[in-house]
Amino acid sequence: MDSALKALAEPHRREILRLVWSRELPATDIASHFDEVTRSAISQHLGVLREAELVIERRDGTRRLYRANRDEMARVRTFLDEYWTGGLQRLKEAAEAATDEQDREH
Repeated sequence: MDSALKALAEPHRREILRLVWSRELPATDIASHFDEVTRSAISQHLGVLREAELVIERRDGTRRLYRANRDEMARVRTFLDEYWTGGLQRLKEAAEAATDEQDREH
């Protein structure tokens, strides 16, 4: 999970995931969406996403095609949902404990 979260922390990688969410694209098409980023840098970003299992790479001759790994993205979302929900629950419990302590003091 750590590698997925680290991969998602970078804005260009999130944009790449948006591009390949609903369709498979070759690396050259992905790179063409980024004027300010070199093709080499996009290749490195794709490597990070692949290592984190957030994208799936398929070779078609000499081309490499990429698509989002929706199963892995679902696992990341579940993790974040549980983390967020758990954090809110802990915050609620802390607020209730503080209120209870104030009530006892008065």
